[in-house]
Amino acid sequence: MTPETFIIAKASEAIQALYGVEISPALLQVQVTRKEFEGDYTLVVFPLLKTSKTTPENTGNAIGEWLKANVAEIDGYNTVKGFLNISFSTVYWNGMFAEIAAAEDFGQLPPTGKTIMVEYSSPNTNKPLHLGHIRNNLLGWSVAKLLEVNGHNVMKVNLVNDRGIHICKSMYAWKVLGNGETPQSSGKKGDHLVGDYYVAFNNLYKKEVDGLVAGGMSEDEAKKNAPSLKAAQEMLFKWEQGDPEIVELWKTMNGWVYDGFAKTYEDLGISFDRTYYESQTYLFGKSLVQKGLQDGIFGKEADGSVWCDLTADGLDRKLLLRGDGTSVYMTQDLGTAEQRFKEYSLDEHIYVVGNEQNYHFQVLKLILGKLGFDWADSIYHLSYGMVELPEGKMKSREGTVVDADDLISAMYNTARETSLELGKIDNLSAQEQDALFRMISLGALKYFILKVDPKKTMLFDPKESIDFNGNTGPFIQYTYARIRSVLRKAAESGFAIGSYSDVVPGEKEIALVQRLADFPAVVAEAGRTYSPALIANYVYDLVKEYNQFYHDCPILREEDSAVRSLRLAISEATAHTVRTAMGLLGINVPERM
Repeated sequence: MTPETFIIAKASEAIQALYGVEISPALLQVQVTRKEFEGDYTLVVFPLLKTSKTTPENTGNAIGEWLKANVAEIDGYNTVKGFLNISFSTVYWNGMFAEIAAAEDFGQLPPTGKTIMVEYSSPNTNKPLHLGHIRNNLLGWSVAKLLEVNGHNVMKVNLVNDRGIHICKSMYAWKVLGNGETPQSSGKKGDHLVGDYYVAFNNLYKKEVDGLVAGGMSEDEAKKNAPSLKAAQEMLFKWEQGDPEIVELWKTMNGWVYDGFAKTYEDLGISFDRTYYESQTYLFGKSLVQKGLQDGIFGKEADGSVWCDLTADGLDRKLLLRGDGTSVYMTQDLGTAEQRFKEYSLDEHIYVVGNEQNYHFQVLKLILGKLGFDWADSIYHLSYGMVELPEGKMKSREGTVVDADDLISAMYNTARETSLELGKIDNLSAQEQDALFRMISLGALKYFILKVDPKKTMLFDPKESIDFNGNTGPFIQYTYARIRSVLRKAAESGFAIGSYSDVVPGEKEIALVQRLADFPAVVAEAGRTYSPALIANYVYDLVKEYNQFYHDCPILREEDSAVRSLRLAISEATAHTVRTAMGLLGINVPERM
C-alpha cells in the first residue's frame, strides 16, 4: 500500500468516526509535503468542509488529532490553512521498507485487462533515421514499457511509410543519376544511400524550377511543372497500377533501407511486436473512402478527387483521394486504424507523432467518427515537440539533419574519451570497456531526451548529455555502479544482511525509504500521462538522495551489525529501483564503472 493510499484509508476512518459520514475517496487528495513545511504527506482539507461544517484549521486539527491518537503509524501533524501535514512514525517506515524489500516486482501495478497499441517510429523509406526519429523511437518504446508496468497488454507497432511521392523522388533520382550504385558498390549503409538520392532529387528539382522561372513561368507554375516532379508523379501512378519495372525498383531500394533501419534499431535497443507497411494498408483506406462516398459522407470533385467537408466542425475540407485515384496519408491511416481495432479489439491506440501532425490526427478522429466507428475516441495522439540543435532546426530535403547513426557513433566516442579521462576503467578488459562505453553513450542519449516533457521542444546538446555530474544518464549509472560496489565489498567482507527490525531508522534512512515508497505512484502517474520524463526525474532525485545517504551514513564501517544490515538492505532496494526505473527508459546500468 502506497503512503497516499494508506493516508486515504485512515483519513476515511477518521471522518467516519468524527462526522458519521462515509466519504468518497475521490474527495481525499494526498500529496508529498512541500519542503518548507514539517511533515511527510499532506491531506488537502478544503474538499471536506461541507462534511465538517467548520473552518479548514479546525477540520485539519480534528482529523490530525484522531489519526495521532488512533493510528500507530502516525506520530505527528500540523495544519497550515487548509492543508493537514502528516508525519509518519518509525513503525510506518519500518513496515513500508519491509514491503519494498520483499517485493521483487516493486513498482509493477496489477493487471487491467486493457489492450493498448502504441505506434512509433513510422519512418519514410526515402532517408535514414535522424535525431527527430530518435526522440520518437525512444519515447514510443518507453511509453510502451510504462503501459506494461501499469498492467496493460501492450502491442508495440511500426508503420513504415514505404510508398508515396517521397519514395518515388528517391527512385527517380537514382534512376537518372545513380549509374547502378548499390550499398555494396558504394560502401554506404542502404538507408543513407537512398537518402542521398532524396537530397539529389531536391537539388535537381530546384534547378529545374529556377530554370522555368528564368524562362518566364511563375514560381507556383514552375513548381508544379518541373520535369523531375512530373516524372516522380508518373512513377507513383505506375506503382499503384502495378507496373513491373517500377515495382521491382521500389522493392530493391526499400530493401536497402530496411537493412539500414534494422541496424539502427538494434543499436538503439528498439523493437516492435509487429511492423505494418503502408503499401499493404492503403488499399483498406481506399475501400473505406469508397464506402464513405457511397454513403454520402464524402464528396467527389469534377477532377475525380474525393474530399471530406469538415467546415461544420470548425476545420476545412480534407483531401482523401487525388484526382488520379492515388491515395494520401489520411487514406491509409483510416484503413490501418480500422484493421487494427478489428484485429486486436483495442481499448486504446496511441500514435507517437510530432506536434506538426496535430491537425492530421484531429481530422483522423473526426472522419472515423463520421464513418460510424464508435472507437474513434479511443485514438490518442501523443504529440511531442521537435528536437532542435544549437544551430537551429533540421531539414531532411536539404540534407542538414543529424543522422541517427552518426550521432550514436559520436556519443560512443565521447563516452570513451570521458571514461578514459576519468581513469576508472583500468581494471576492465578491452571487451568490457567497449560494452561499458556503449552502455554509457546510449544511457546518456536516452536519458537526455526522455527527461524532457514530451510536449516540449527540446535542445539537444551531446556534450552536456554525457556529463558524469548533474541530471544525466551517466551520473545515474555511476551511482548504481557505486551501490553495486558497496554490496560486493559487503559480501567479500562476510557482511550478510541480517535482521534489522529493531533498528530505529534515522533521518537519512527515512528520507531514502520515503523516496523509494514514491515509486509506484510515479509509475502510475507516468503511465497515465504518457510521460517517461516523470520516471527520469524521479530516478535522478532518488540517486541524489542515495548519494547524500552514502555521504552521511557509514555502511561498511558501521560497527552495529543491525544498523549495517538496514543500510545494506536500503542500498540493495535502491539499486533494484534504479535498475527498474532506468529499464523503463530503455537504459541499462553497469555493475562496474
